[in-house]
Amino acid sequence: MFKINRILAIFIMILVYIMTSSCVKDDDFKVPNDLGNEENKGLEALLASDAIEVSMGELKLKYANNYRKPVLIETDIYIKGYVSSSDKEGNFFKEVFLQNTPENPTAGIKVILNQVETYNQYNFGREVYIKLKGLFIGEERIGNGVITIGGETATDQYGTTVQRLTENQRAQHIFRSKNTLELTPLVLTFSEVSPDHLGLYVQFNNVEFAENLEGERYYDPIQDFDTLREMQACTNDIGYSKFSLETSSFATFKDILLPLGNGTIKGVITKTFDGSTIVLALNNLSGVKMDDSRCTPLSIEDFGILFKEDFDLAIDDTDLDFDGWTNFAQAGKVLWKESSSDGNGYAEFNPLGSGNASNIGWLITPRITRDSHSYTYLNFKAAQNEVRSASNTLEVLISTDFDGSNVLSATWHPLDAFLPSQTTPSNEFVDSGLIDLSSYGGILYIAFKVKGNGRSTSLSGAYLIDDVFIFEKE
Repeated sequence: MFKINRILAIFIMILVYIMTSSCVKDDDFKVPNDLGNEENKGLEALLASDAIEVSMGELKLKYANNYRKPVLIETDIYIKGYVSSSDKEGNFFKEVFLQNTPENPTAGIKVILNQVETYNQYNFGREVYIKLKGLFIGEERIGNGVITIGGETATDQYGTTVQRLTENQRAQHIFRSKNTLELTPLVLTFSEVSPDHLGLYVQFNNVEFAENLEGERYYDPIQDFDTLREMQACTNDIGYSKFSLETSSFATFKDILLPLGNGTIKGVITKTFDGSTIVLALNNLSGVKMDDSRCTPLSIEDFGILFKEDFDLAIDDTDLDFDGWTNFAQAGKVLWKESSSDGNGYAEFNPLGSGNASNIGWLITPRITRDSHSYTYLNFKAAQNEVRSASNTLEVLISTDFDGSNVLSATWHPLDAFLPSQTTPSNEFVDSGLIDLSSYGGILYIAFKVKGNGRSTSLSGAYLIDDVFIFEKE
């Protein structure tokens, strides 16, 4: 019995020694000891070193400025971020997304590593530091546009990509702090999403799944890997705006029926593997709250015509002189012309043969008064002829303080529109889409502004405008 008790006592002493020697006193390091001794040491050493913290935006520029080829980080720099993704439900695989701040983030980045169930260490909202020297910044798949931190590179017939961090690289380069913060989702509309939002935790409001998905589940079993489900939202736009949700075949919620109502959805902005489409990926279903009634979008049939000009009264090859319109040459002598072809009238700006080093021409609508409480949209058609340079441009602008004569003293705001490009067939009219003017109050003027010249062939292309409509609905 004495021998057994002695052995037990020795065992307890050894156990106590191991436990006490593996703990770190709170005043030994600036980060807590619950992360593990090695990780504490690594983070403390990084923060005490001469390494410089850089922003995610700066880091991503290193790749963009290297002709989109992977870059080996050879300087002592690091980034800090907050985990925006979670693989706990299987919808992410061997990847972690970080964003630069817990709220109102402006940049995100992807980290690929040879580890599953990363949520056990890199839980949602965890503050993470990455020591970058010796790692690569690039793309996991050529051309997919998702800028990624990896441990090595590999080259095939398509180019060079970054590869996952090994376990040793992960332990030596990625360090957690004690902080796990609540992430406030960045509220966006579908139309606002851009590549700048990749990796960010976001929220969409007033969202529902398309009607034809009733009875469908998050994942389609006929797919091999991932399923895209179309979401739609009612906004001030006519019709629905649309965006895709991507769900992995490994997601634990893949067989859950899609909700039928309207509401909010939260997830991470990412891309399909081939990079062709920006999508939303869920961390879990707690981010889906669609219990409200479905919405009804605006319809063009509900709108009246506030303004219309089809240029059908155009007199071919004359300076445009329609009642109320302003035709102004800011540079050069070329003015917008009235033109007609096959019985269709339109406005045209063509600097070809003018001999001017610069031609800048404005065509401005008559004064338009809109109801400040109405929904108002602009629509028009545009075409190009022999435009060969990106510097030979067409812009669409709006002003609320133009006095009807002093063009350059007015304040002009650019409008987003679908416009013809250099690859659009010559003289083929492109529909601008519906352009929301509802945020501009009172008196409005719409301007079409062309830049070119009459000396360089590449800058002497023409632009054509037709069928200018403004729709309004109270």
